[in-house]
Amino acid sequence: VRLALPKGHMEKNIFKLLDDAGIKLNITTRGYRPTISIPGFEVKLLKPQNIVEMLNLGSRDIGFTGTDLIAELGATNVTNLLDTGMDKIKLVAAAPEALFKGDEFIGLETVRGTRKLRVATEYTHLTQQWMTKKGFNPENSLLVHSRGATEVFPPEDADIIVDNCATGNTLKANRLLIIDEMIQSTTCIYAHKGLVDAAQENDREALAKKQAIDKFVTLLKSVLDAYQHAVLEFNAPASSLDEIVKALPAMRRPTIAPLHGDSKWFAVKSAVHKSVLFSLIPKIKEHGGVDIIAFDLKQVVH
Repeated sequence: VRLALPKGHMEKNIFKLLDDAGIKLNITTRGYRPTISIPGFEVKLLKPQNIVEMLNLGSRDIGFTGTDLIAELGATNVTNLLDTGMDKIKLVAAAPEALFKGDEFIGLETVRGTRKLRVATEYTHLTQQWMTKKGFNPENSLLVHSRGATEVFPPEDADIIVDNCATGNTLKANRLLIIDEMIQSTTCIYAHKGLVDAAQENDREALAKKQAIDKFVTLLKSVLDAYQHAVLEFNAPASSLDEIVKALPAMRRPTIAPLHGDSKWFAVKSAVHKSVLFSLIPKIKEHGGVDIIAFDLKQVVH
């Protein structure tokens, strides 16, 4: 299985995900072909943009890249196997504060009669689509391919930028306001569509690869699910056990057992989503729960 791993901003989270799944990589200082602890897998490090291209061509079987890049490069010969939810970004159009009147962007009116409105971006395909949708045309606007550090173009070199945004801090630092949000993106695992199609047609080599890929994806999904959950353990009095259990979420049902030698108290264990811990723990306390412990999980396989 020819696996493409991303270099750059996606690298840290994806390498941690692999490590948390018990998958070991051995990367040399300048090496682009690390070894991996999964038998039958061959790895290459590539830029996320190149991963899209290689997956689309079929020279890589699976790889990690962003949904924004899939859309930008128009890759149609790929299949999304798993959304990791990592590296969340928005693709936004933004402009300097001076080109706004209240909440309204007045950039076209500001430059009309003197020059064309300049729009800088690395996402030329998606930006051209957006410009057409918004009524920008070759007579009143010009698309500039920025090739990096797009946020520094305004105000002298561009009136609008289209760039990815995670926290919005970079836009604020450069006194840029958002005009429009175009798409949201996360890092996903994609496969070459030809491989998936061939496996469905029972091609022996493709089927063997797809089975290995499915195991790989299941392993990573179990870790991603574990990131979202915690095990909650506590002791509860028999008198309020029913009330506590009613308020207690669980994957199926909580595990409940009487404490040794004490019929008035029960030990309760449940796997819950981390988002509910903030409100759930005080409820348990209110109903007499004590000795509350919450701890992380390593993997969750449904």
